[in-house]
Amino acid sequence: MRTIEQIFINGEFVTPHGSEYFDLYNPATAQVTGRVRLADEQDAERAIAAAKAAFPEWSKTSKAQRIAALERMHAAVVAHHDELLEAIIDEYGAPASRSSWMACYPADVITQAIAALEAFEFTTRTGIATVQMTPLGVAGLITPWNSDAGFICGKLAAALAAGCTAVIKPSEMSALQTQVITKALSEAGLPPGVFNIVTGRGETVGEAISRHPDVAKISFTGSTNTGKAILRNAAESFKRVTLELGGKSPTLILDDADVAQAVPLAIAAGFMNSGQACVAGTRILVSQSRKAEYEAALAQAVAAVRSGDPRDPATEVGPMVSEKQWQRVQGYIRKGIDEGARLLAGGEGRPTGTQDGWFVRPTLFTDVTNQMTIARDEIFGPVLSVITYRDEAEAIAIANDTLYGLSALVLGRDVARAQNVAQQIESGRVLINTLAHEPKAPFGGFKHSGVGREMGEWGISAFMEPKALVSA
Repeated sequence: MRTIEQIFINGEFVTPHGSEYFDLYNPATAQVTGRVRLADEQDAERAIAAAKAAFPEWSKTSKAQRIAALERMHAAVVAHHDELLEAIIDEYGAPASRSSWMACYPADVITQAIAALEAFEFTTRTGIATVQMTPLGVAGLITPWNSDAGFICGKLAAALAAGCTAVIKPSEMSALQTQVITKALSEAGLPPGVFNIVTGRGETVGEAISRHPDVAKISFTGSTNTGKAILRNAAESFKRVTLELGGKSPTLILDDADVAQAVPLAIAAGFMNSGQACVAGTRILVSQSRKAEYEAALAQAVAAVRSGDPRDPATEVGPMVSEKQWQRVQGYIRKGIDEGARLLAGGEGRPTGTQDGWFVRPTLFTDVTNQMTIARDEIFGPVLSVITYRDEAEAIAIANDTLYGLSALVLGRDVARAQNVAQQIESGRVLINTLAHEPKAPFGGFKHSGVGREMGEWGISAFMEPKALVSA
């Protein structure tokens, strides 16, 4: 049993004022493996005060000084790679291929922020005006459990690059990863108060950060409902906000696509991060004329996906993060059956060979209409729906018939046609015949998938305001 007793405020590890303890689980065994002492509102206020005091000096640092600080952060995170990898597997249950990526990503995203900062223009000319990009102030960074360390490092690197100081509230469910990454960042030698990490509940610490008048900016990744609450809280003091929220992403397979190439990409997109990804392509749109062909190919592919022990190299889908999430996914599978969808693979219960742990059978439905609950709601688990269309226009209409608009995937043999279709999909990012990630491009959502953008120059700009100086 591991007990985490400290948070990080003003350059020091300190004992929280909060006295509540939260149990930590290994999702592959459903056993308690530790606990974390949670911060409260008073701790949040101390962290905000530290960040506010550190802001005047940090905001005046040069680009070179910020790059040097980010480089030290990168080196420190790299040095803790192995420890972070173990925490990810134990606490989150990511299988080998995913956990390896998740352990490298926190350092990689700092490198990406350095590149963006090197190219960033803080002062430009337009007409007779000089436009200066100025940092907003204290940034509240609220991160989710499905890639804890990566979100901490990505948001923090962008905020620091802009000249902001930060208060970070990571998910309490990711306390082991947070402990490793906090230890690493503390070794980077940044001035006290420039960043503070306060693990606590959303309704206490998150609420305090989103309401506090000394917090100028909120960057949040998580559920759409929580994003709405943060937006309401932020309105009172006109906080700037970046919200990266939910998704119900379409994978649109055009009628000219090669089934042998399309199906592996569609499955990989849908089961990304064990289905616990806001960008997961969980609606698979196929032509009515090729329905039977794709049903057979997709069913065979899903049935072959291994769900189980994250330490087994053959595992592709790990456990759900918590019993609550497992129950949620089971409920959606039942709902799909009740509403008339037809199971092609998977279903309720645990996969063969698993007894404990929060494992889900990789599941594929067909005969799904876009009005069914499993086609409307973000399930956040390995559950895919096949939806048919009659022609290209209907395919685009179905893809866009959702409250969300975070990501999409278009697959087709005719690249020019696929690009034309992609331009008509209402989504912040549309991939065409690839699952590649481009960190220089903006990332964020349309509609209920969020507000604002992260990544590249857009990620830095999100923590700044333009100031125009006009002289005769």
